[in-house]
Amino acid sequence: MKVVSPESVGLDSSVLENVRSYLDETYVKDGKYIGTMTLVARKGKVAYLDSLGLMDRENKKPMQEDAIFRIYSMTKAVTSISIMQLYEKSKFRLDDPVHWYIPSWKKLRVYKSGIYPNFLTSRPKRHMTIRDLLSHMSGLTYDFMYRTNVDAAYRKTKVQQANNLQEFVDILSELPLEFSPGDKWNYSVATDVLGHLVEVMSGMPLDEYFAKNIFEPLDMVDTGFNCPEDKLDRLASLYEHNSKGEPRLLKTPFLSTKMFSGGGGLFSTMSDYYNFTSMILNQGEFNGKRLIGRKTIELMATNHLPDGKDLTEMSESSFSETPYAGVGFGLGFSVMLDPAKSQSLSDIGEYGWGGAASTVFFINPKEDMLVIFLTQLLPSSTYQVRRELRSLIYSALEPESN
Repeated sequence: MKVVSPESVGLDSSVLENVRSYLDETYVKDGKYIGTMTLVARKGKVAYLDSLGLMDRENKKPMQEDAIFRIYSMTKAVTSISIMQLYEKSKFRLDDPVHWYIPSWKKLRVYKSGIYPNFLTSRPKRHMTIRDLLSHMSGLTYDFMYRTNVDAAYRKTKVQQANNLQEFVDILSELPLEFSPGDKWNYSVATDVLGHLVEVMSGMPLDEYFAKNIFEPLDMVDTGFNCPEDKLDRLASLYEHNSKGEPRLLKTPFLSTKMFSGGGGLFSTMSDYYNFTSMILNQGEFNGKRLIGRKTIELMATNHLPDGKDLTEMSESSFSETPYAGVGFGLGFSVMLDPAKSQSLSDIGEYGWGGAASTVFFINPKEDMLVIFLTQLLPSSTYQVRRELRSLIYSALEPESN
């Protein structure tokens, strides 16, 4: 990627150097993160791109610019843009009940008590809508939450190991919701359900839809639901944090997925994901090609939690890929509502998301800036690097000229 002078886009290069020194001293030198890659772009140009450490500790292979990463939940942004492309074609309305497209979901129930398979349930206050899926207010959950008897049922039924998206939604149709749709916010498999809806509405398998409508127009040549054999030498190793602070290599990390997980199944590179996020920041356009409308992105980056609430007021669980205070949620993205309440440098309207292996992106329309951070350490909650990056990068903004 071409990198311009930070000063040419209003960033102080001497301050940006703090990003490298901080990440190296705090995380990479002592092996907390095996390797990292950080990108800062402003005004449509990459002003900072830096790699640290190794992409493969065991083979002492330095981090390289074309390394392939498992981006996990950063896949959600791709799926959310895809479903909203179909929204623009009037394939659905945001307040449509989900069961119009998944008939077996018409009789979804809400958990009251019991252990799988013997649940006592009640009728939801209202039907689940597509907006509930996009905003994570659906009542669905994740099998890794270890919080309720419902997420235990996800583990028992192995719903997240389904062979395909149809089987996935069929299993979910037999399980209760954690709460009535719209009542609370809970991070969940909702975006995987949206992947199924993309298939239903487009008539295409999700991987083919992504290829035709996202990856090809954005020149995302290394992004997909698997890492081909001829690219394995570029795949960064995946590590898991342990109590000793020495990340453990996961020897059998997935190279492909049975089910096209719109919630977390993609592999990608810094260059590819930069093309994707720069399209969003550029109001839906990339190299003269329009993928989605400006007003659609504005709607997606607006807080959809009721009454302007933030996640501290609406969240059912303690897990998310973002801090809760001062942060709301839109249609596929977290949305900054109050930087003072969040206690981090930012702007109202900044939006983005992260992935399970500690990756993150955020987009700031006011500053015409985006940031991407890639590494491969599970879980994402291990370190506070996402908030630290905001301090390091936003402080490099030069004074505005009158």
